[in-house]
Amino acid sequence: MRIAPVHAVRGNVDMGRWADDLPVNEVVTYGNHTVFVLHDLDQLDLEPGVADIAVVVSGHSHRPHIEERGHCLFFNPGSAGPRRSKLPVTVGRLTFPEGNPQAEIIHLPV
Repeated sequence: MRIAPVHAVRGNVDMGRWADDLPVNEVVTYGNHTVFVLHDLDQLDLEPGVADIAVVVSGHSHRPHIEERGHCLFFNPGSAGPRRSKLPVTVGRLTFPEGNPQAEIIHLPV
C-alpha cells in the first residue's frame, strides 16, 4: 500500500482476524469507469450493464480468463500463488488506454 492503492476482497479460505476487515466485494472507480471486484463470480448478484459496471474482476477458479459480455469486461487474472494442478501461474494487468478497459494476463516463470 506504500507503492499504490490496494483493493482486496475476502476469498473463500480467507479466515481469521487478519481477514475480518476484508470486504466480500468492492467497487473501485477509475476515471469514469466502475470496476466491481469479488472473489467468486458465481456470487455476482447484480447485472453489470444495468449497474454501469465496466469491469468485473474475480479470482475463485484460479483460471486466467478474459471475456467481454455486452459492454462489460470480465477478468480473472489467475493466481500467482503456489501452482494448483495444471493451472498456469499468472498475474493480471488492467489498464484504461484511451479510456477503454483492457485486461492482460501475464504468465510467470515457475
